[in-house]
Parts: sequence; structure tokens; C-alpha cells
Amino acid sequence: MLVATASETYPGASGADGAMVSLRRAFDKPLMSYHLVLGVSVLLLALGLMMVLSSSSVLSLKLYDSSYAIFTRQAMWVVLGVPIAWVASRLPLRLVRLLAWPALLVSLGLVAATYVPGVGVEVNGNRNWLSLGLGFQMQPSELAKLALVLWCADVYARKAKLLGYWRHLFIPVVPVSVVVIAAVIGQGDLGTAIVLLTIALSMLWVVGAPVRLFLGASLVAGVVAFALIATDEERKARLTGFLDPIADFGDGGWQASHGFFALATGGWWGSGIGASAQKWGALPEAHTDYIFAIIGEEFGLFGTLVVLGLFVTLAYAGIRIAARTSDAFARFTAAGVVLWLVGQAVINMGMVLGLLPVIGIPLPLISYGGSGLLPTLVALGLLLAIARTEPGAAEALRLRRTLGTHRLFAALRPRRRHPDEDPELSPGSKRAFVTAGRSS
Repeated sequence: MLVATASETYPGASGADGAMVSLRRAFDKPLMSYHLVLGVSVLLLALGLMMVLSSSSVLSLKLYDSSYAIFTRQAMWVVLGVPIAWVASRLPLRLVRLLAWPALLVSLGLVAATYVPGVGVEVNGNRNWLSLGLGFQMQPSELAKLALVLWCADVYARKAKLLGYWRHLFIPVVPVSVVVIAAVIGQGDLGTAIVLLTIALSMLWVVGAPVRLFLGASLVAGVVAFALIATDEERKARLTGFLDPIADFGDGGWQASHGFFALATGGWWGSGIGASAQKWGALPEAHTDYIFAIIGEEFGLFGTLVVLGLFVTLAYAGIRIAARTSDAFARFTAAGVVLWLVGQAVINMGMVLGLLPVIGIPLPLISYGGSGLLPTLVALGLLLAIARTEPGAAEALRLRRTLGTHRLFAALRPRRRHPDEDPELSPGSKRAFVTAGRSS
């Protein structure tokens, strides 16, 4: 059998050049973005389940007399969220746009409901939870992240021809974003407020805000954030403590210090899955905000680089989708989703590595928590839906389904057996079959 080499297919291409040609051809395929988003999402989700089980087993046994209680809840959220993400990936973009305004109003209403006595639940000093009964709670500000992305994308898509004027860039996006962020800050949740601020600034950057306006908005946001930190002793301690957590080891630097210990213990290849020492109570929030430290302890530098590589791949795929789609709403939504998720991941990793203050932000798809997982899965489902609108992607998916159906029916269709293959026929009967076949 003859096989065409890269140099035969593309004259002059050999060795490394041939590999680059093959790689370029692979990335030029219409379904590449779709497969990248799907593959990265599955890998991060699987890694998250595994790490939630490992990092929460000790705490789960202490609180619920079962090492699998917290993991079981996370698995339940995954089982619930994956079908919802699948539905989101099949939604027409026109319907998604119609849901943008209601989603923002509902999420803002749920955030406001946390201020109602008896409805809002305070956890770790933040009144940002709603009780759903049966021991379940939800954090409505997580829904507000997705709602803000969709709403900003819809507004900017409607104003696509007016975005050259600064007032159309800022109004109504900036005032509404300020209201949402202020409502979350009032809950005491500075971490989520910073993510929402990142989303708002990212959307301004995506639609092409002039550098001076973008930098001005960033400067104002930085001043407000500094003022909020300076007026709260706990936030001030977090800001100053991350510079040298060991100096305040017994108090504000405890969590950051033990995060460093976990990363240092992991070395290059880690201590092995389930072999973390910090999860035995020394590291607070090991299965949520600091799960990246447990990944570093159990899988070493290699594991942390894999996680970083997966988010970089997601960033590339999202930007590729945004660049290749012709619909303004789809482009703004794809860019907003990927900047939200990757930006939140960068903040979480920076926090664990000691580059940023400890502000309590989960790692998307990996940290424990259904309130954050469900909106994230829906966002990735929408990203898959937008990837299907890339040139040639819909036709490629339709062709693949058609070929898959044909192959399935071909596999199920009974194959006519040659007489020589039937062990129950005598030699004389086989000769009679052959003779009859020739005569016919």
C-alpha cells in the first residue's frame, strides 16, 4: 500500500516543514474550534471531579461521615449541568439574544433577594447565598456573570454602527455594570465583584474602546477597588498579607502560606493522586478556592502546567471562534465568555501563587460548587453553538452525522456468508452452492 508523504503532497515540505504543513491543515478544518472547546471542557471537568474527590475526602469524612459526600454533590451538579450545556449548544442565537435582558433582570433580582432577612444566607462573612431547601444553596452572583456577558453582547450588537461614539460605548453598559457590581460588593463578595469588573472591562476592550477611555475606566475601577479595600480591615489585611504571608503565618497569612507549602511539596511530578498532606485540615478551602494548590501538590509542576495549558487552549479556541464568525452578537458573546473564564482562572492561579491577594475566587470547571459550575457549562455550551456557525462547520457536522448513520446501518446489516465460511454445510453441499451460483 502506498502512503503519500508530506513532501509528496506538498513539494519542498519535509521533516519539520511537513509537520508544520500537517498541523496547519488540521487547524484549518472548520470543526477545529468546536473540537478544541469540547475537548478542553471535558478534560477540565473530568480533572475537576477527580480533584474534588481527592481534596475534599478528609473534610467530607469529618463533616458527613463519608469521604464521598462532597464529591457526590459535585457529580450530581455535573450530571445536571452537562445536559443543560448540550441544550445550550443547540439553541438558536436569536433565542439566546431574546433571553439576554430577562437573564440580567432575574440575576439582579436574585442578588437583591440575598439582602432580604430570612432569604439571604451568610457564609464566611459574605451574605451572597440563597437557601434552596434540602441543604442546597445557590450563589446568584455566579449567574450574573453569564447574564452580564450576554446582555453586554446584545447591547453592543444592536449599537454596532454607533460604537465609534464614546457615549454609546459607555451607556447603558457602564451604568448597569456598576449597579450589578455594587449589588455584589454590598454582599461583601469582593472576589466576584472583581470578576464582574473584569467582564465589563473586557467587553469594552472587545468592542474596540479607545485606549484612553479603556485606561480611564480601568483607573477609576482601580481607585474604587482600593477605596473599598482601605475601608475594610479584613480586606486590608488580605491586601497587605499576600506580600509576605509567612510574616503573618498564624493569622491572615495562614491560607496563602499553606498553599505555598502544597506547591513546594509537589515538586516536578507531585506526590501522587490522593497523597496530599495539606488537605488534612491545614489548608482552608482546599476543594474550592485553593484546589489549584492541591493539583500542584499531587501532580507537581507538570500538573499545574497542564491546567494552564488547557485554559490557554480554551482562550485560543474562543478567540478563534470570535474572529471567524460574522454575527456581531456571536462575536461579542464568544469573546466575553472566554475572557470571563480565562480571566477568572488567571486571578485564581495568581491568588494561589501569591501574585494576587486572597479574595476567594474558584477555578472554573475544577473547583467545587454547583452555583459556579452550571453557568460555566451553559457558557461553554453557547460557545459550542457559536462554533457551529463558523464557515463550513454546520455542513461538516451534518456530513459527519450522515456518514455516521450510514456506517451504523452498514454495521447492523447482516452480511451474506459465503458457503465456504459455513461450518455446518457438508463439502457436497458447498460444491452444489458454488455450481448453482455459477450456472445462475
